[in-house]
Amino acid sequence: MSILDKLGKEIVYIDGALGTMIQLEAPDIIVPDELNIERPELLKKLHAMYLGAGANVITTNTFGANDYKLIESKYTVEDIITSGVQNAREVAKSAYVALDIGPLGKMIEPLGKVTFNEAYEQFKKQVVAGAKAGCDLILIETMSDILEAKIAILAAKENCDLPVICTMTFNENGKTFTGVDPIAMVAVLEGLGVDALGVNCSFGPDKLMPIVEKIIEYASIPIVVQPNAGLPIMKDNKVTYDIDKETFALYIRQMVELGVSIVGGCCGTSPEHIAQCVKILKGMELKKQESKDLTIVTSARSGVVFENITVIGEALVPTGRKKYTQALEKGKDMFFYSSAKQQKKLGAQIININVSTPGIDENAAMIKGVKRISSSVDIPLQIDSIHPHIIEQALRYYPGKAIINSVNGTEESMNKIFPIAKKYGACVIAMTFDESGLFQSVESRLDIAKNIIERAAKYEISKKDIIIDCLSLSAKAYQDRLLDTLELVSRVKCEIGVQTMLGVSNISYGLPERSILDRTYLAMALSRGLDIVMMSVYDKEMIETIDAFNVISNIDKSAINYRTKYSPEDNIADHIQLANNQLKILLASVKGDTVNNGKDVLKEELQQVGYQVQDLGLNVEKDEILHKATEEKVDLIGLSAFAPTSLESLEDTVAYIRKHDRSIKIMVGGASVNEEFAKHIGADLYAKDAIETIKKLEELRY
Repeated sequence: MSILDKLGKEIVYIDGALGTMIQLEAPDIIVPDELNIERPELLKKLHAMYLGAGANVITTNTFGANDYKLIESKYTVEDIITSGVQNAREVAKSAYVALDIGPLGKMIEPLGKVTFNEAYEQFKKQVVAGAKAGCDLILIETMSDILEAKIAILAAKENCDLPVICTMTFNENGKTFTGVDPIAMVAVLEGLGVDALGVNCSFGPDKLMPIVEKIIEYASIPIVVQPNAGLPIMKDNKVTYDIDKETFALYIRQMVELGVSIVGGCCGTSPEHIAQCVKILKGMELKKQESKDLTIVTSARSGVVFENITVIGEALVPTGRKKYTQALEKGKDMFFYSSAKQQKKLGAQIININVSTPGIDENAAMIKGVKRISSSVDIPLQIDSIHPHIIEQALRYYPGKAIINSVNGTEESMNKIFPIAKKYGACVIAMTFDESGLFQSVESRLDIAKNIIERAAKYEISKKDIIIDCLSLSAKAYQDRLLDTLELVSRVKCEIGVQTMLGVSNISYGLPERSILDRTYLAMALSRGLDIVMMSVYDKEMIETIDAFNVISNIDKSAINYRTKYSPEDNIADHIQLANNQLKILLASVKGDTVNNGKDVLKEELQQVGYQVQDLGLNVEKDEILHKATEEKVDLIGLSAFAPTSLESLEDTVAYIRKHDRSIKIMVGGASVNEEFAKHIGADLYAKDAIETIKKLEELRY
């Protein structure tokens, strides 16, 4: 029986913190994954303990089994994964064995230096080895970068036919280290076709509850939660956790009552924690999970839910735009950034990107544009091309859930576009014409829309991901058909119930004073139920028409957005004098810490606001940190500890630096560190993320 037969139908119990148990049994081990080969009986013993507690899924000891983390190991990735699966399989009996895949420990471009393809090959190597060794499912966990999660999922789904579960880890601000919110996570992972999704690690179940509630609000597939046993604290010179098994289990019960169906534990959770969960949840029925009828697209960090009027900026289309065409011809990718940033500022919620220009490599240009915008502007993209292979490559590299522009009612178009949309979980603009041509009756175009949705369903694409373009035509050439389009908008909304769209500016093509026609037609279309407008956001009157409509139709309650629409965004960088930031900072992850928990992001943010920053990387010896700090005459050392097993090393490093040089300020952070622990070890400052770091450094300077 596959685990798919259980997901969503009964409570599934995943084991707890294998790493914590290993630390207790083998405290001196540097690379825990090597124990699969060197001490297999220990791993079998630990697996058996969780099985005895009631877990019906056990995870392999392969969280760090990739070439980056095993660079100094004498064993290969394949050796460690094969042994890890075999150890679990020998004791699993009827339980399921999950191949545990964690982050690579290095950031993916553009946040780091690892390319998409390099990351893909690493995850592929893990998946192939695990599947060959006989695991039952793939568990991708503790992800903070949505692109890294996506690459891992693609590697899993393209190289085996096993079920895939993916979880991400969040901060107390409700976002991951790279800024991904729960809505974006749900939309992207569901779109990619995982069998369950959720959250692990992060912190205790108490603080995790708001994030879990948000996931439940948007997810339509089984949800997994694996919290830590609270926060790490020092007790009798040992790291322990502040939530006992009874309290832990009570929170897990609350989550199951809300709709969670897969439970387990992360840092600090012992077999006793799992046993208590099994005990308290015995006989409990799962809450029925409803499919969420929401159209959502996302950037690399946040989601746009199509609830009210949505504006798609059309400025990144070369036709009639000389500056953009020249930028494409010269390969100047900064134009993508500047245009997207400006369009967002003027009111665009999504950016359409088209690179169709004679004489250029359109595939390379599209990928370059997608990477540039997604890495620097927090706004979803609409991929616009007549070439399916260009659309597919763009979607592959895009770190969010995008829109495809477009499919139409012809057999050729649907056969080419729908498989791509399904694989990458994209929404699709559907144009209401087919082999019979563009100029058909309202009834015929409505039938085309219905047929497109029926055909999409055969590819398991929900109609919530289909956006019907009712096709606005030029008033100069087709004046007698303009009201037909508005009627089609109304009928699509009433009879099909999906999102409707118009490229409104088509109506005024070839006529003077285009803005007058555009905004008048827009107002008429909005009154008929139009949801999405593709337009030039540089037309102030068009934006004002939408703002006014939202007030008049009671969408903008108390006219709050109308009154504050053009207020400047609060940007911390605006409050920092770049030229005066002469503070020199040295960053390092302490010895034993091999996971990059966002330190690259912190470095980039600090450099952007003018600080001088050096990063020694991961797993750095305390004497090396002190030597470099003294040599470079730094003002502050930033120490990071992601794993709870690194906390003692962090404390030791702080003490060592204090012993030899008390003049250097020390800031600490990381997933396992909190304010209390920072004070306990004598650090000067603690910060939970990049923004808080910048604020505290600013206070330090003055």
